[in-house]
Amino acid sequence: MQSKGSSVRLSGMVFRSRISTLLLSMLATIASLYVAGRLWQDADNRVYLSKELDKVTGQGQSAVSVDDTLKIIACREQQKKLSALEMELVAARQQGFVSKHLTETDITPQKRPLVVIGILTKFGRKNKRDAIRKAWMPTGAALKKMDQKGIIARFVIGRSSNRGDSFDVAIDSENKQTNDFIILENHVEAPAELPKKTKSFLAHASDNWDAEFYAKVNDDVYVNIDILGNTLAAHLDKPRLYIGCMKSGEVFSEQGQKWYEPDWWKFGDGKTYFRHASGEIFVVSKALAQFVSINSAVLRTYAHDDVSTGSWFIGLDVKHVDDRKFCCSSWSGLSLSLSLSLSLSEWACQWIGF
Repeated sequence: MQSKGSSVRLSGMVFRSRISTLLLSMLATIASLYVAGRLWQDADNRVYLSKELDKVTGQGQSAVSVDDTLKIIACREQQKKLSALEMELVAARQQGFVSKHLTETDITPQKRPLVVIGILTKFGRKNKRDAIRKAWMPTGAALKKMDQKGIIARFVIGRSSNRGDSFDVAIDSENKQTNDFIILENHVEAPAELPKKTKSFLAHASDNWDAEFYAKVNDDVYVNIDILGNTLAAHLDKPRLYIGCMKSGEVFSEQGQKWYEPDWWKFGDGKTYFRHASGEIFVVSKALAQFVSINSAVLRTYAHDDVSTGSWFIGLDVKHVDDRKFCCSSWSGLSLSLSLSLSLSEWACQWIGF
């Protein structure tokens, strides 16, 4: 049994324990109220400081507006595109000379055309164009079928110096019926501007068709499409190809001569042109056409389009191919078995490819 003194001591200890617990609870409550008060005060201070900052900076709810955010996003997108272009340029330099323009690609890849043929023509030569349409360049559905096979042929012409005159109207009307023209809107038709026209065609064609090759042809040349295709297919392994009937010749330095070259002194004392493809028909590969497109503004032209074209490639690592199938033949006096308005004697080059 416990004594009376032990019971009294036990009761006192319990009493003191309850007082300690009560005091601790009170102190905890006071501390909580103090901390809450400070947090509330800090929150008020932050709201006050934020409002004052808005007044000073003149901004509204945000330091960066929606317009600024969109500009930042646009800048980042441009940076991504620039980085992609730089990577593409590096890759293109390894394969050719220049980068190709970024284009939107289809989800399903399409077969690359073998060649884009530009038939350079002039005002008042509809009879020549009709002869070509009957001889070797189809029209309508047949033209689209040839496109699908990878052979794209179009007449190439610029605009009249008197913009919108009867010459322009006639070409627009003809193109509306045939849909087989490349109209160079920024080129003015003139005999002396043929070198620039050739350059504009190569630039336009390479920008609009991702082909293996690009051919320039005059509108008085008969082309054997099958042999041309087979010939080019044999050169697909050459990334920088310049193929045609290679020639040289005298540089005429006296003004008034038929083939006068104003820049004759640049060709040395021998007055002989460097080797280049004849202007009736020649072909360049994709890399060279892209080179012309990118550097069009700084590529010099001379009096003749064939010499000008040859000059663009003379300092480059280009494979020059002299193929006699691209040289003109002379079958004068014979007539086509087809019902053409022109006889063979009226073709400058007949049956190219034989």
